Amino acid sequence: LLVTRADALETLARSDTVVFDKTGTLTVGRPAIQTVRTLGPLDAEHCLRLAAALELSSAHPLALAFREVGGPLPEAGEVRSLPGLGIEARLDGQRHRIGSRDFVAALAGPAAGPDHGLYLGRDGAWLAQIEVADALRPEAARAVADLAALGLRPVIASGDHAPAVRAAAIEVGITEYHARLAPQDKLQLLQALGQQGRRVAMIGDGVNDAPVLAAAPVSIAIAAGAALARTSADLVLMTRGLGALPEALRIARRTVTIIRQNLAWAAGYNLIALPLAAAGLVPPWAAAIGMSASSLLVVANAWRLA
Repeated sequence: LLVTRADALETLARSDTVVFDKTGTLTVGRPAIQTVRTLGPLDAEHCLRLAAALELSSAHPLALAFREVGGPLPEAGEVRSLPGLGIEARLDGQRHRIGSRDFVAALAGPAAGPDHGLYLGRDGAWLAQIEVADALRPEAARAVADLAALGLRPVIASGDHAPAVRAAAIEVGITEYHARLAPQDKLQLLQALGQQGRRVAMIGDGVNDAPVLAAAPVSIAIAAGAALARTSADLVLMTRGLGALPEALRIARRTVTIIRQNLAWAAGYNLIALPLAAAGLVPPWAAAIGMSASSLLVVANAWRLA
């Protein structure tokens, strides 16, 4: 775990709630297309090529699922990425959108059916519903259980649709989860937890997570995630798994304990030694030895962290 801010370990040690992003954090970040359900005049293969063209410039982990789409892709122009919603671009002279149902509905027209998966549409027409799945990290359930055993309340805050978030929460053993959250919604969730007196540690990996990582009391980014997320975080998890998180919390708590012990020793020693030295009851050579011995004791106590 790479520490990028000096007081991050102390803040982490005081945390009592850990908020996870789902995609790329609890999951491995290698999504795959599961199903394509056409909703308009185009066949599934054509819809996939349009979706791949839209997702080509996206830094979201789910965009990786479209990198394997074969065939020539239409050139995308006037590309706009709206964090937490989706992507809009002009393809073949028409505006297209891919993302959440409500985001696409604003372009394609009124929506019908459940809000599930990614939707593709263009001006006045729905084109396809695409299901993308990403497997959970094998160590995620164990890491969540270890953090809970250390007294942290785990929470999921995800922009994904509710069924996928619910399934992931059940599999890793998290009872509190929030789905379809835009970046500002995640910020509001963090603020609400803070108003409840919770001390939150946020873990994420994507561009969408950057604002909430920057605003959290302490934040951890996944090294394999977006560069913006890494620069916004206080700590960076350099390993591919989440197993280091419980150990990081234990080290953070031990570090704070050692700091308090050293401060208590230094304050106590000076309260005793300085008045005696000022009164002339301690010769200079003894004061020098005592000060050096005190410093060595503090260093030796800190060395126990290793």
